[in-house]
Amino acid sequence: MEKTTEPEVQQEPWERIEEILEETSGTSAELRDFLDELAPGETARALSRLDEGAQTEVLTALEPEHAAEIIEEMSDAQAADLLEDLSPQQAATIVDELPSNEQADILNELDKADAQAILEHMTPQDAEDARALMQYPEDSAGGIMITEFLAFDAGLTVEDVLQDLRQNSENYSDYAIQYAYVTEKDRLAGVLPLRDLLLSRPRRVLRDLMIAEPLFFRAETPLDELRYFFGEHAFLGVPTVDMDAHLIGVVLRSDVEEAAAEEANENFLKVSGIGNEELRSMPLLTRSRGRLSWLSINIVLNILAASVIAFFQDTLQEVIALAVFLPIISDMSGCSGNQAVAVSMRELTLGLVKPYEFLRVFLKEVSIGIINGASLGILIGIVAFIWKGNAWLSLVIGSAMMLNTILAVCLGGVIPLVLKSFNSDPALASGPILTTVTDMFGFFFVLGFASLMLPRLVG
Repeated sequence: MEKTTEPEVQQEPWERIEEILEETSGTSAELRDFLDELAPGETARALSRLDEGAQTEVLTALEPEHAAEIIEEMSDAQAADLLEDLSPQQAATIVDELPSNEQADILNELDKADAQAILEHMTPQDAEDARALMQYPEDSAGGIMITEFLAFDAGLTVEDVLQDLRQNSENYSDYAIQYAYVTEKDRLAGVLPLRDLLLSRPRRVLRDLMIAEPLFFRAETPLDELRYFFGEHAFLGVPTVDMDAHLIGVVLRSDVEEAAAEEANENFLKVSGIGNEELRSMPLLTRSRGRLSWLSINIVLNILAASVIAFFQDTLQEVIALAVFLPIISDMSGCSGNQAVAVSMRELTLGLVKPYEFLRVFLKEVSIGIINGASLGILIGIVAFIWKGNAWLSLVIGSAMMLNTILAVCLGGVIPLVLKSFNSDPALASGPILTTVTDMFGFFFVLGFASLMLPRLVG
């Protein structure tokens, strides 16, 4: 009789990491090889399943440059949590290996005391660059730019530059190099494609080779302008200057795309009621507190909406069929309003509309609200008539749907602009305000119209 062998249970990545840590007593070679074999994104997932002690052991077992590669794969919040569990000296050796913009982003996620302790143990130049970048908003050119770039004085010759490249080849190996930048008294004077540099005569001066008056960003340029610029131009990177035109960094297309994706994700979380980034590896009470702060406000707003039903409870008791249509009108109007919110948020992000243009947005939304409101009102009115055979009920439900849809799309278009003009976050606040208003007015329209026509509805 043949022996049957049970299929081998596949080992999860984090289980294998724990096994390696036990077997190798903290040596890095086998651990590094295993992590290199994991698919993109799997490293962050695997580390999140380990306890804090094992996470720390992984980072300390690896060489700083390899630990930095792992940190780069993670969200800033998760990376900051991991670094907090290390000593400032250990964390500094890893942060030193990160690109300058990543250094600033992660340090900004830490408590000020922890960030300062790490900065004190970083190499002086990296610490200086990180401190400078941390002063800029994360959604600006200054917050996104890198400080690893090639810049040479306009008076140098091609031979001078080539000699510098040869002597510092190891330092420049991690730079995203496509262009060299030419400066005069540290001010941006021009851009020099490396191809032109390599093919030019050794004694030619950079001033004669450079592309004068190059395009550039100011450090305070917002993300939406950066995104629009790279959408219109095929550049891989653009120099960034301060108020005095001093060259301070380079904004890369890839970093702008990543920042835009992160902003979209943050807006989605805010609309969902999660104001700050949440990971399930975070402490339970921290996660609960973050969600409750939103839910507590929402329950108050919902009580306000429910109070409209309480006010018309006698009408609702007389025509119980109205209860069937209340959630339909509320939900459909909410959906229509959220479409308008999404369009306004998108146009604000792209810079296509300014917060003070709420009247223009309102008039645009009125038109679509009338068309969609009438269409939805007719549809729901037909349903009401088929179900109950009462034309007056059909009129009440259809009219309420139409008016509430018009109101919802108008408010949905305008609310983000009004909030933005008051420096409030439209992504976080638009949703609950819109939901409460459309619920209240939806209930009011249905029950108010029904109260006026009550004899015809119950007759």
